[in-house]
Order: sequence, then structure tokens, then C-alpha cells
Amino acid sequence: MMIRKAIIPAAGLGTRMLPATKAIPKELLTIVDKPVIQYVVEEAIASGITDILIVISKNKIALQNHFAKEFPNEDFYIEKGKVEVLEKLRSIGGDCKIEYTEQEALDGLGDAIYYGKNFADNEPFAVLLGDTICESESGMPVLAQLINCYDQFKSAVTAIEKVPIENVNRYGIMGGDTIEKGLYKVNHWVEKPSPDLAPSQLAIASRYIFTPEIFQCLENIGRGFNNEVQLTDAMRTLLETQDMYGLVFDGRRFDVGNPLDFIKTNIHFGMNNAEYGKELRDWLAATLNS
Repeated sequence: MMIRKAIIPAAGLGTRMLPATKAIPKELLTIVDKPVIQYVVEEAIASGITDILIVISKNKIALQNHFAKEFPNEDFYIEKGKVEVLEKLRSIGGDCKIEYTEQEALDGLGDAIYYGKNFADNEPFAVLLGDTICESESGMPVLAQLINCYDQFKSAVTAIEKVPIENVNRYGIMGGDTIEKGLYKVNHWVEKPSPDLAPSQLAIASRYIFTPEIFQCLENIGRGFNNEVQLTDAMRTLLETQDMYGLVFDGRRFDVGNPLDFIKTNIHFGMNNAEYGKELRDWLAATLNS
């Protein structure tokens, strides 16, 4: 069955980015000239996704407004004859069907994904975290790389990346056996282990393909780390009955949920922007040499 649906959890409060996120959802903070979540949605669409469910919390109506085909200032652009700007705004989200559901309480990533059970409707589906940008280095979107792996094995696939050993306690960590370079058959998952207990330095990297059986696992696991419903715990349960794979994707992950990485991400995408890149690179060079 083709992967045509994606769930994007976007309910978090963005406390690491306060006060910027006091009134603006962290997913709408801009990288150069687009909000983070627009990069995520564009990656999904470029990977063949046709239906998206964004899981939000209350007071995040601005996310819905951003992807709305009709918007309050539309008449202004029409009256001013700004056709190019109008079409650019209307094209946000493309032809993808985008739905929303509200997570009643912030109770972990696993709980957020469980809100997509009816949306998935017993189909395999993708998950893309709404505050993380993944940039491909091969031209194939990162999610599409995972979908190709799913098509090969018909099993759940998780994007992974190697992290420094001192940082493993920030991530879900994979243990597994190498199938080929960059591809692993998973034999263990653990959430935020201490360095001495980590099965590897291979960390979950914000993109997933799941079979619908993950929802039954989410129902049964109870609470885990931080007294929340942890997706990693459900993945460990799923592993008892299904094969799972980890793929070191061809590309880079940008976590924009903290100020320093947010700045770095803006600089990276700014330097590579067709309109602003050269001037920014020249300015950076002059600033560093002054």
C-alpha cells in the first residue's frame, strides 16, 4: 500500500524559544522567509503525501491560518494587482489536503500521534516532527528516502543519525544489526539513555514510517519517561511482533527548537538562498574579518 498520509505533531509550547513563542507557535518561526512547518509540509508533499493531519494544541489557530487558501488580506493583494504575491500565498500547501486535530493535553509524542488513529484508517503512514527541518543532499526528500525503504521491506522505518555519545540522553536511541551501509535492522529502542546504557550512538531523527499496528502499541504501553506516553516505548513494543528498520538518511537535520540552532539554521539556509545568499555570505565574511 502506498504511503499517502502523514501526521505532523505540532502541539508543543516551544518553551526553549520563549519569549518568541509566547504568542507565535514555534512551528511558525521563520527560516529566512518561510515558517519551519512550511518546510516540513513541502517535504511531505514532495515525497508523494496527499493527506496531512497536523496535531495542534489550543491557541495554535495561527497554524491553520497559514495554510488556509483564503485569508484576511486577500482583497488587498487583489486590489493592488499583486497577482504574483497572491498566487504564492494561495499555493502554500499545494493541493495537499490538510486537516487539524487538537491534543487535549500535552502528554508526550506518543499521545500526539495516537490522535491520528482515525485519520490513518488502518493504512501505513508517515510522521514528520513539525519543528525540525530535514534537508536532502541527494535531491530526494528525506521522507521519500524512508518511503523507498518501506516499499522494499513493508515494515516500519525510522530516520536515524549518529550523535556524539555525550548527547545520547537527548534522543531515542536505536540498537540494531547492519544490513548494508546506512541501513539497519532494529533490535532495540531506548528513550534518552545515559551514555553508559546507550546501545549505540544512532539517534531517532524526526522522520518515521509506521504500520497501523503502532496505534495498538500506543494504547497498551502506559506512561514512560517524564510520565508521558512515549513513542519510543510503543516502537519497542511494535518490535516484538514486526521487523523495523533504521535508515541513515542522505541529508542534514536542523532542530530549530532552541535559539542557537535556530540561528545556525537561518544562517545555513540564508547562505544557500538564491536571492539573499551571495550578499549574506559577503556580509558574513566582512564581519568575521573586521
